Amino acid sequence: MARVTAVVLALGANLGDRAATLRDAVAELDATDGVRVRSVSAPVETDPVGGPDQPDYLNAVVLADTDLDADALLDACHAVEQRHGRERLVRWGARTLDVDVVAYGEPGADDEVVRSDERLTLPHPRAHERGFVLLPWAQVDPAARLRLADGSVADVAGLAASAPDRDGVRPADIEPLR
Repeated sequence: MARVTAVVLALGANLGDRAATLRDAVAELDATDGVRVRSVSAPVETDPVGGPDQPDYLNAVVLADTDLDADALLDACHAVEQRHGRERLVRWGARTLDVDVVAYGEPGADDEVVRSDERLTLPHPRAHERGFVLLPWAQVDPAARLRLADGSVADVAGLAASAPDRDGVRPADIEPLR
């Protein structure tokens, strides 16, 4: 029997029907062999961070369990993006869907993956400073913790409270994504 690991995924969209795209993405992730969605944050509307001028985003965080390794999970996330027309033309540019693997395993546990290579950096290298990830993550898991680049572990709620872009994150007036 394969080992099951807790993972955190961040979803965002700012082109097309953003809410429908995120709803579909959550359902597709849950339907992926080896992935089981446990909970989904309330969606938040966010100002774009970095990149060219573009529309506001709709973001959410998904907590899931997987028996896929980190690379296979990334492949599954990319497959969901591709089904929604994701193109990688401009770094931090507008997109139909973005699905990021934020964390793989619990900080300090045997299943935690910490790595940095051309393909994947875990935990996500900018998650600790992005309110559009931290605020919905803290909402769906108030006890969440995140390993930082220096090796320390911080409470997600504390990081969210001081995130540079926190003022650009607001509740979205849409139905829950799941």
